Amino acid sequence: MGHWTPASLPDLSGKRVLITGANRGIGYQSALLLARRGASVWLGCRSAERAEAAVQQLASQLGSRQQLQVLPMDLASLDSVRQAADHYLALGQPLDLLLNNAGVMGLPLQRTAAGHEMLLAVNHLAHFVLTGALLPALESAEAARVVTVSSLAARRGVLDFNDLNWQRQPYSKVAAYGRAKLANLCFATELQRRLSAAGSPVISVAAHPGYASTNVAFADSGQASMTRRLWRQTATLGNLLLAQSAERGALPSVYAATAPQLRGGEYIGPSGPFEFRGAPRQVPVLAPAADAQTGRQLWQQSAQLTGVSYL
Repeated sequence: MGHWTPASLPDLSGKRVLITGANRGIGYQSALLLARRGASVWLGCRSAERAEAAVQQLASQLGSRQQLQVLPMDLASLDSVRQAADHYLALGQPLDLLLNNAGVMGLPLQRTAAGHEMLLAVNHLAHFVLTGALLPALESAEAARVVTVSSLAARRGVLDFNDLNWQRQPYSKVAAYGRAKLANLCFATELQRRLSAAGSPVISVAAHPGYASTNVAFADSGQASMTRRLWRQTATLGNLLLAQSAERGALPSVYAATAPQLRGGEYIGPSGPFEFRGAPRQVPVLAPAADAQTGRQLWQQSAQLTGVSYL
């Protein structure tokens, strides 16, 4: 069948897409690829200035900003996430694709105003809430998809349901990132189970970029300690030697968003050794995400933590 490339993308004219964290990295490249094929793209971004800069850059590559809109959204605030969803719903438009892409990593222990550990909050809980809030718009589209971006780091993740929110155990930013990204994958598969059970036309697919050279590794709290500088240097060297570009890293997400044969519940990643790089293809779902009981527990705890319940 040959390798899938962006040239394989169908015409997306008339399709409406919302991408979180679309102002840089994989989110930006996903926006560019989808808009090039005619989709109307909403950029979900926390910073209005960075969003506008991204729109201008995208417009210069596309030749127009006609297909681009900004939806202000701070994923560290569930109120902001709900307001963004309400803003979209008020337009009365279907939503063909929700790309849950935004992520942070490498932070010392921080909590949101709601008391949630920051990595779990931004990577997972915000997307859990956003997906539920936008479900009416997704269900009013002809064949909508939710694509949630996980990571190779999910392989090291552990969902400790006795302390999901890091209230008791010693905090590790590496372990917290692995947990948040495993939560992304488990959410995607559990969402598919629930959509299927509800007879919904929407499908849920997960993707990971492989080892991609993006800014997510450098999310920072402004503290330039020696360890921090060393971490940056190591990550930069790793990016140079091993990583594929953000453009290549976006391909699994875009494939997951558009490949016609997908039915929901699949996991898409690079086809090369260790899933580090290469053309996108279906890859094995990690054991915790294949386990329905784990999915159910994560869903219940996410609903408790956020006060949001759906499906």
